[in-house]
Amino acid sequence: MEPKCFVCSTDKKDATYLKCIHEGKEKYVCVRCLPILIHGAH
Repeated sequence: MEPKCFVCSTDKKDATYLKCIHEGKEKYVCVRCLPILIHGAH
């Protein structure tokens, strides 16, 4: 499975992704979207 950010849907090859569990499923999040998950959207 190619990584794809579940927040912004990016699947760029040069992006950095982290694997996480969200709503009981294993997903990927790119590091650009990680602050949104930590702090929430403003």
